[in-house]
Amino acid sequence: MFSTKYDVIVVGGGHAGSEAAAASANLGAKTLLITMSLQNIAQMSCNPAMGGIAKGQIVREIDALGGYSGIVTDKTAIQFKMLNKSKGPAMWSPRAQSDRMRFAECWRLMLEQTENLDFYQDMVNGLLFDGGKVVGVRTALGIEIKSTSVIITAGTFLNGLIHIGDKTFGGGRAGERASTGITEDLVKKGFEAGRMKTGTPPRVDGRSLDYSKMIEQPGDDNPEKFSFSPNTKPLAIQRSCYMTYTSLDVHDLLRTGFDRSPMFNGRIQSIGPRYCPSIEDKIDRFSTKERHQLFVEPEGWDTCEVYVNGFSTSLPEDVQDKALRKVVGFENVKFFRFGYAIEYDYFPPTQLTHTLETKLIKNLYFAGQINGTTGYEEAAAQGLMAGINAALKIQEKEPFILKRSDAYIGVLIDDLITKGTEEPYRMFTSRAEYRTLLRQDNADLRLTPLSFELGLASKERMKRVEEKQEKTDLYVKFLQDTSVKPEDINPILEGRETALIDQSMKLFKIASRPQLSFSDLENLVTIKKFVDTNNIDTEIREQTEIHVKYAGYIEKEKNQADKVNRLENVIIPESFDYRKVKSISIEARQKLTKIKPRTISQAGRISGVSPSDISVLLVYMGR
Repeated sequence: MFSTKYDVIVVGGGHAGSEAAAASANLGAKTLLITMSLQNIAQMSCNPAMGGIAKGQIVREIDALGGYSGIVTDKTAIQFKMLNKSKGPAMWSPRAQSDRMRFAECWRLMLEQTENLDFYQDMVNGLLFDGGKVVGVRTALGIEIKSTSVIITAGTFLNGLIHIGDKTFGGGRAGERASTGITEDLVKKGFEAGRMKTGTPPRVDGRSLDYSKMIEQPGDDNPEKFSFSPNTKPLAIQRSCYMTYTSLDVHDLLRTGFDRSPMFNGRIQSIGPRYCPSIEDKIDRFSTKERHQLFVEPEGWDTCEVYVNGFSTSLPEDVQDKALRKVVGFENVKFFRFGYAIEYDYFPPTQLTHTLETKLIKNLYFAGQINGTTGYEEAAAQGLMAGINAALKIQEKEPFILKRSDAYIGVLIDDLITKGTEEPYRMFTSRAEYRTLLRQDNADLRLTPLSFELGLASKERMKRVEEKQEKTDLYVKFLQDTSVKPEDINPILEGRETALIDQSMKLFKIASRPQLSFSDLENLVTIKKFVDTNNIDTEIREQTEIHVKYAGYIEKEKNQADKVNRLENVIIPESFDYRKVKSISIEARQKLTKIKPRTISQAGRISGVSPSDISVLLVYMGR
């Protein structure tokens, strides 16, 4: 370590850091992961779960690109649910409850089995620079470690400050010290920094709860999994979660602590996550609501520790105790630890390029909550992309950039660097213009070929994707070419209360009817014979059914994406001087100069840049 010059140093061992280290090492870069605690690699700091609305799509995309998050989740899951199944497939989102301790253990063991990856436990409290590029890090022990590039994935640790009631102390997570020095070094170099806030609920002793008073929340009857790899299997046994509610009595007790709440007395001035508010914030903002849901989530297979989802709080500990005891099923609750809020430094992400490299300092990358995001999934996705691009740059290869029409990961990064964020950013399906294209079920078809070209996805993964596509195409063609007679199909149509046919009709047209599912048609002799002969599994059937029923929507989105992507191909030179373009608005000139968009399409997504400004730029660039 003292004499070695690494290709990539990853600072921080959370979800972003773990994916970044794995990606760069797997691409052949000599990588060092530095973390303050090797025992807490990929620690689930908040809820013991992966996935959810839009987040599940991201985990599947990470897996399709060769990342580890999906595999680790499958290996350590205790429950699986596919959310939004009552809606269209663009909205389906996988979510898994995880065993917190096994999740971190599995991540560490997978990283230890990764070639080209070294580990070191210490605090990084400074960066080494040579002019306008980073050349290494300095640790709390005074050790200087040289590298070609550095990826900072510091999570909530940069000058972290924990709040419980009127008590405040430094820390990056409960029981762990904050990280200092990095922010100060970067600000001296001209970076803009800010503060954000997040919070976490109490952890309690499950043995002290009365589950008979709560509503059981079991997993899916036929659970799926995250990874497209055959090396993981769906759960055969699952643990249930439970649901209960707050009440007006609970709200009244919580209000007694508002005068000592750091959120209300001005001690916390930074902005917290809009879509994951604290319990005190919920009862203040939604004062007419008589109750709020609480989800009681086990922390693992064997532990009795329980996560109280929905009760995130920084209220004084005595108020947390009194209020939670008024919740049905929690009358005799015993606390493992109280909820708290944490403030930390972040760097507005408009200071980054699409590769997550900083604009000010070459070879320096930011990933995760340092960019203003919230959630394991968003962090892991950024870490993966930063790790890939750091390795590619060292190898003097073209950067790897996902467009908004390629992946939710592309939407995430483009939103961050183009629009920035003033509150913790969370991914939703509504943020994606092409969500019919960006489904969780086809992440492998979309992204594994790209990853295989990079050298990240294995030959086995690529072969499975090719087989999946070939069989799906074969099934679709069979339905397009095969007709069914009225006497064979009408009994099924009548049972589903849809129009009967009076002459033979192609199966594709029948199958596209919304009243019918493929399961209704499986007993037709022609389909049954085709499925058996060609070994069509559930995954192929689902892929084919989505294609048949949503062909029109998919084609429409593809056409829209193609139109936009034409402007994605119009590259703006990095040295372009917007001050020379007098016909655009002053606001547009200022925003374009600050953000330095890579393409005309990205320029059009910047707040304050109008369509007329884009027209002027196109004319100015000879289009």
